[in-house]
Amino acid sequence: MKKDYSKTSLVHVSCVDLSYEGKGVCKNGKDVYFVPGMFPGEEGDIVFDYARNGSKFGKIAKLDKTSPGRIQPRCKICSSCGGCAFQQYDYSYQLAYKTKKVQEQFKKIAKMDVNPFPCLGMENPYFYRNKIQMPFGKDNRGNLYCGFYKEGTHVIVPVDTCYIEDERAKTILDAIKKLGKSFKIEPYKEDEGRGFLRHVLIRTSKHKEQVMVVLVTYKDVFPSRNNFVKALIKECPFITTVIQNVNSRHTNVILGEFERVLYGPGFIEDVLCGISFKISAKSFYQVNPIMTETLYQKAIEAAKLTKEDIVFDAYSGIGTIGMCAAKSCKQVISVEIVKEAVLDARKNAKFNQVDNISFYCDDASAFMVNMANKKQHVDVVFMDPPRKGSDQRFLDALCRLSPDRVVYVSCDPSTLARDVAYLNKKYRLESVQPVDMFPHTMHVETVASLELKQKAR
Repeated sequence: MKKDYSKTSLVHVSCVDLSYEGKGVCKNGKDVYFVPGMFPGEEGDIVFDYARNGSKFGKIAKLDKTSPGRIQPRCKICSSCGGCAFQQYDYSYQLAYKTKKVQEQFKKIAKMDVNPFPCLGMENPYFYRNKIQMPFGKDNRGNLYCGFYKEGTHVIVPVDTCYIEDERAKTILDAIKKLGKSFKIEPYKEDEGRGFLRHVLIRTSKHKEQVMVVLVTYKDVFPSRNNFVKALIKECPFITTVIQNVNSRHTNVILGEFERVLYGPGFIEDVLCGISFKISAKSFYQVNPIMTETLYQKAIEAAKLTKEDIVFDAYSGIGTIGMCAAKSCKQVISVEIVKEAVLDARKNAKFNQVDNISFYCDDASAFMVNMANKKQHVDVVFMDPPRKGSDQRFLDALCRLSPDRVVYVSCDPSTLARDVAYLNKKYRLESVQPVDMFPHTMHVETVASLELKQKAR
């Protein structure tokens, strides 16, 4: 039912830009409102929603003028779900926004005039996610449903078909909803701290056609566990492994510590840049396999590797960038602080017979300082930090080690710009390449290459 705004005070605005978070920057005189789903060039009425930290936020009531970039989205709930708020924005406009976003963050935060290469996008920007995780609920008729949390809440927006996740996921989720009812499986209610099924996590392999299903449960006890798994495999014979993960904590973290394999080997395999990777339920692995290859190829191109180079791979995870680079250099030193990731990385290197890479479970900053103290040299550092970027301790350690070239793979252009500004005293920014890893969202990955301004003689 259409909302009745007749008793609400409307504000007429014009959208002049998109914010860093992808919201429309809308003006009414001197007043500025941030409006989700409104695009530059559009005019119309909005309803004032709330104010926070001096900023005003609104919702679209009626559009009088629309952007030439506005299209009919495939997903009917993309605006309420919040998972891909740009689906009603033509893909070419999305890519232009992401290029501009990177450029503006360098100007605003680093005080640098940077001209990034145009953002690289997908030929078909749909059904790309190889990792799907959905919470479950139950409606008034006792039917299970699943979906995504509405932005900023823990209210589940039911989703029937998600147009950015692997198409096999829908078949699996539909089967679990059907079987869940017949097996009397209760969804977990976090406000009451009771129930059974918390989330279903699905991981898919693009190149190996393998599928993992992780049933995240509140309790270990799983009545008719074997029968449920047999029924699920019968409904979805393409599933290659099923895992039960137990998370009894009252937390927003999806996966718990304990898990058991219910079917198959407990992992899936995929291929990235010619390297095979074994992926467990907890492994970090990029969610867009097509654009990950593009991202890593650009990173390795930016490194200008030679067969004599020694490479340091920081924040290395399961060793994806390091192993991709290993075939083009002399040696890779890979450092990651998460023990499980290092164990996975060593297994992957052995599995691929990559013998010129070494993995260390350590703090990358301390490791680099120790190398600098020993007067050891590396030619290239790859760094792929979390969204918060690197801290000053890491950047100081990097400057002490003084590699000839640094390739920074970033998932947040604001922290990238901040860190590059800090490194600018010693390094010259050579190139900036945005890559669209998450079509229909406001997120953008970036590969930045830096070179030492003055090499030691």
